[in-house]
Amino acid sequence: MSTTQALKLELLEWLATVHDQKLIKELSKWKEEHQRISVEQYNRELDEADAEIDRGEFITHQQAVSEISEWREK
Repeated sequence: MSTTQALKLELLEWLATVHDQKLIKELSKWKEEHQRISVEQYNRELDEADAEIDRGEFITHQQAVSEISEWREK
């Protein structure tokens, strides 16, 4: 068994004993944030972004810079 496989097994055994709901939720959140998406999902997100742009739902670079400047002033 490789070192990586042994570590994964150790983590699985440890996780099976965890009862802390907050920790479990944080681990689940981390997993969702770091999980790769499929090519199909990626393409759907690109299509949605293009549709938003077509509907005029965007701000320009200059508008973004202006908003950030306002945040810094507060």
